[in-house]
Amino acid sequence: MDTMSNWHERLVRKTTRPTLVTTYRYWVWLAFLVAVFANGVFQYSKQWSNGLYVTDMRDRISWGLYITAFVFFIGISHAGTLISAILRASKATWRAPITRMAELITAVALIVGASFVLIDMGRPERIFNVFRYGRWQSPIMWDVMAITTYLTASVIYLYAPMIPDLALYRDRLSNKVGVARRFFYETVALNWRALPSQVRLLGKAITIMMLIIMPIAVSVHTVVSWIFSMTLRVGWNTSIFGVLFVAGAIFSGVATLILVMAVLRRIYHWEEYLTPKHFLYLGYLLAAFAGFMIYVNINEFLTSGFKLEEEGEFAFRQLFVDDFALMFWFYIIGGLLTPITLMLFRRTRTIAGVVVAAVLVDIAMFFERYFIVVTGLRVPLMPYEPASYSPTFVEWSIFVAGIALFLLLITIALKVLPMFAIWEMTEEHERNVAREPIPILQGAHEGGGDGAPESPPDVERLAEGGVS
Repeated sequence: MDTMSNWHERLVRKTTRPTLVTTYRYWVWLAFLVAVFANGVFQYSKQWSNGLYVTDMRDRISWGLYITAFVFFIGISHAGTLISAILRASKATWRAPITRMAELITAVALIVGASFVLIDMGRPERIFNVFRYGRWQSPIMWDVMAITTYLTASVIYLYAPMIPDLALYRDRLSNKVGVARRFFYETVALNWRALPSQVRLLGKAITIMMLIIMPIAVSVHTVVSWIFSMTLRVGWNTSIFGVLFVAGAIFSGVATLILVMAVLRRIYHWEEYLTPKHFLYLGYLLAAFAGFMIYVNINEFLTSGFKLEEEGEFAFRQLFVDDFALMFWFYIIGGLLTPITLMLFRRTRTIAGVVVAAVLVDIAMFFERYFIVVTGLRVPLMPYEPASYSPTFVEWSIFVAGIALFLLLITIALKVLPMFAIWEMTEEHERNVAREPIPILQGAHEGGGDGAPESPPDVERLAEGGVS
């Protein structure tokens, strides 16, 4: 019989395995990411020496791949803090195994996304002028303050619920890790002993941060959208961008969380904890936000297209039939319609289907960010030919290095931080065990079954087509 103590020990063993066991594949993967990141640093050194001339950005199209990456990474940061906070506030009992990964994605994505603002500046040291001479009337000033606040709150929200698990690492792994990690665990555990006063204070802190983080997260991507929508450019001059950006952020954030879960589940065999149910529920969430994104896009394009003006016609043509048509229709069909379709049918409502939907969503949302940034700047403000833009090798190298940095930080975190909220999962498992019926009596009265409650059909289907 699987007792509570056996279950807990198995959970601890599975959680600590990435910290204690390092295979050659880990080092190969780490070396690959470091090499890609190093190439990006080298390409950036060329940009630092020669200026933004090494990019394809010019006076008429002054934003490109870097700002696209900035908006995209700030968007996927909503995977963690906002989703985790909403699930915690709604007391969703299935959230415990995924909250830590979601919160880690938030902190890492914010760090990477904010760095692209500095990369986009020809003179990055002038970022300090925003704080010294910044004007509060400028949306850029609002954006800097919002992201700084969001990053600070996200790190606190990641760290606070992790304290009991860091204390467990301190007690269990002190003789199994090096001096540096032992010192790290002893320091960040804050002398946690699970005293009633400590538990009470931690619960209050998590609740306060949960209530604070939700409006901050919504305001951040709203402010990011205002950088575009508060200008008088065709394609940007719209009041719906705030809703579009926040919904798109959560949409791509859920997709990124699904991908991280699927990879870690496969590598570390966490099937017992990242169950088909988690993918099913996140798949439903993905489909729901896809539907909402369709609604918002209809509002955006129908209202401006119905009363089409001369400048608006150019903006519409480059999206629907000309230069960006392939990218735009992939966004609509692949990123919005396909995830809904995959979740509608039982045959495709599997872990594999959910992962495919997540891949399509992340690609589509990157395309959406790209054509929002570039097409708005291509619309001629005077009677001249529209400008063209194509990212150079330097830009692509730096962008890929940003993705490598995102993966590198998560890879390093796997060796140091617990990826599961062990104490929350243990509490939830205890509650589930307490609610279970007595198997023998239930089975006897129902015709000799084993008494175990049947899984919902969708969860069974997910397990049949899932990733092992």
